[in-house]
Amino acid sequence: MSYRAPVAEFQFLFDHIVDLNQVAQTDRFSEATSDVIAAILAEAGKLCDEVMAPLNRVGDLNPARLENGVVRSSPGFAEAFRAIADGGWIGMSADPEYGGMGLPMSLTTAMNDMMSGACLALQLCPLLTQGQIEALQHHASDALKETYLPKLISGEWSGTMNLTEPQAGSDVGALRTKAEPLGDGSYKITGDKIFITWGDSDMVDNVCHLVLARLPDGVAGPKGISLFMVPRHIPDEAGKPGVANTLRVASLEHKMGIHGSPTAVMRFDGATGWLVGEEHNGMACMFTMMNNARLGVGIQGVGIADAAYQHALSYAQERKQGRTAVKGGSGNIIDHADVRRMLAAMKADIFAARAISMACAVAIDMSSATGAEEYKTRAAFLTPIAKAFGTDVGLEVANQGVLVHGGMGYIEETGAAQYCRDVRITSIYEGTNGIQAMDLVARKLMDGGEAAYRLLSEIENAAQDSRATLPALAQSVWEAAETLREATEWLVAQGDLNDRFAGAVPYLRAFARVLGGHYHLKAAMVERGDGPRTRLAAFYINRLMPEYASQLAHARQGSAGLYALSDADLAAQ
Repeated sequence: MSYRAPVAEFQFLFDHIVDLNQVAQTDRFSEATSDVIAAILAEAGKLCDEVMAPLNRVGDLNPARLENGVVRSSPGFAEAFRAIADGGWIGMSADPEYGGMGLPMSLTTAMNDMMSGACLALQLCPLLTQGQIEALQHHASDALKETYLPKLISGEWSGTMNLTEPQAGSDVGALRTKAEPLGDGSYKITGDKIFITWGDSDMVDNVCHLVLARLPDGVAGPKGISLFMVPRHIPDEAGKPGVANTLRVASLEHKMGIHGSPTAVMRFDGATGWLVGEEHNGMACMFTMMNNARLGVGIQGVGIADAAYQHALSYAQERKQGRTAVKGGSGNIIDHADVRRMLAAMKADIFAARAISMACAVAIDMSSATGAEEYKTRAAFLTPIAKAFGTDVGLEVANQGVLVHGGMGYIEETGAAQYCRDVRITSIYEGTNGIQAMDLVARKLMDGGEAAYRLLSEIENAAQDSRATLPALAQSVWEAAETLREATEWLVAQGDLNDRFAGAVPYLRAFARVLGGHYHLKAAMVERGDGPRTRLAAFYINRLMPEYASQLAHARQGSAGLYALSDADLAAQ
């Protein structure tokens, strides 16, 4: 079975679960009518199914390569990227003043989900460009905006983000790349960056690098870092790519997956760059791009999960092996209880993770449309959950997909293993999932837990409203939310952040589990408690959601037990 974009699923989410209509009712997004949304989803699905999905295996078997200093893209990628660009998909949410469509981030997020399921390696290129567009819109000078935004939005140029160095991974403040002012408004950038996704390609006329570097008077650590635009070719007076800048791809990384996406080691040798934002405020500027990318990466996990599920379901519906006691069964392995369990868990988790990501996207849209603090804090709170849970689900579903295939799943020709290899990186980049969890229990609880409590109150109120129709499921969700509230109160009361950090990952997982139950319950209520979504909700709430209890027990243990295990204890055999 080839990939099919879940267009109808997004329409259901928008109509019944995350309420995209509230976004369309704002002045900013008033053009996002139901007809427009339906048309965009249909066209995006067609692009994914017909143009991108056929290239997924092609990119895996024919990786991008570096030849004589030029990165050569996988066969068919350039034509597909041009179809993406010509369709206006890169600039869907970008400012119309510079050629964007100005549509809600929710629609862009849905599109990124479908594109990731179709071909993650290719989708990474427009995703990074979208993030750069967002950063420039918020922080760049008018001159930089006029030069770069139209080209990035049109897809004539692409964008990257350059943070990581060999000695400075998550600790970005340890970077050594230098920036020296040249006295004419430009700067000389010198240093090496690693893990630069789509650091170069032959698909575009110019590659535009956002680079973190330290000015001569920049203090040590993250507060002394500035952000610079450093293009592969310096634009001439007409805004066209001019002379080559003094930067190059030193090598391409040999990766576990996403082979069609070139991941570069970039060398900047006195390259010309321009300041983006204020001096020494580079991290704040880059975080605009990173926050955009974190939601984008979370939805990548969901997209890959959906593709892996579709692949496994198709196999299970065709493969005959063994006998079951199921009366009237198909005779295929989908009749086996354990295979049915895996497929149900895959489908239920995909819905939960997708709903969380789309709720985050709607909060971002409402924040940008209204400026209301409530939506800003909601979006900020949901972002680490969407990123971590979405990519965890991607990993888990891809692994289960291999198990559904049995031994054939371990054979590359079946294609199941590629999903595992490709999705593995998503839980690592844009801040590992552990970092996301630490952010959740630290920064996102700095308000005393108010953002968390508001969300939990909504879950409890919705459960109360569902009692008459689905009493048992509603009670389970209400109890889960109340237990999560108590655990949140415990975390907020901990003065030592290490006690929060020790339980950060299980706390985030528990929160995601309860949110998933909430969204499944809402889906069941759309059917008034009778239908396929109700049966899936019952599976999730009764079988998967209870994981929250053990995760919260873990989260409330603090750090003492971790450090009671000494280095010697951990090394003992």
